[in-house]
Amino acid sequence: MKQWIAGRLKIWLKAAVILGILGMAAVMAVNIFMMLRVKDRIVKPGDPALSQKADCIMILGCGVKKDGSPTGMLKDRLDEGIRLYQQGVSDRLLMSGDHGRKDYDEVNRMKEYALERGVPSEAVFMDHAGFSTYESMYRARDIFQVKQIVVVTQKYHMYRALYVASAMGLEAYGVASDPRPYGGQLYRDIRELLARPKDLLYTLFKPEPAYLGEVIPVSGNGDATNDR
Repeated sequence: MKQWIAGRLKIWLKAAVILGILGMAAVMAVNIFMMLRVKDRIVKPGDPALSQKADCIMILGCGVKKDGSPTGMLKDRLDEGIRLYQQGVSDRLLMSGDHGRKDYDEVNRMKEYALERGVPSEAVFMDHAGFSTYESMYRARDIFQVKQIVVVTQKYHMYRALYVASAMGLEAYGVASDPRPYGGQLYRDIRELLARPKDLLYTLFKPEPAYLGEVIPVSGNGDATNDR
């Protein structure tokens, strides 16, 4: 009996190891596929790909501090997005982030940051329900009626953002914002390895985001998205 149990355990252990290896191989394959698919769409400011004015520059939220100020990563995204706006890449900014609770608000702070740097309020739209990269792109297309978009985020995240945008039918380019190293990057890189397969599945099945709502074309007035 003991020999039979030991034999079974050995078989299960081998099966678990094989499944683990196959799972890791699948994750890596998806990551490589996604990165190769969109790598040519990550461009530098001034690239000819940005010469045709986009419907908007989307700045993806990534956290605010307890005092409401943007984290270092978010500040760098905002600075890059505002520079692109000033260079005429688009005359609209779309701030997409998490405002799912009264006590946590990324998008109003992002808009305030842009206004403090001279961007007019009507040029800044807020997506209060951009809870994930997938939801941000889905809502950009369906709520804000975006067709051509320039995405601003850090490079490690840009591959997934551009892949999702393209899968949602958007003509998308990205300008990476990485002027300095960031603490905790290893954790974010590992998390991103797992997030890419998840969003690949989302783009295949296209579930609706948590919230949709009324259409607010990005060609209109950004103050339509104000909530205070």
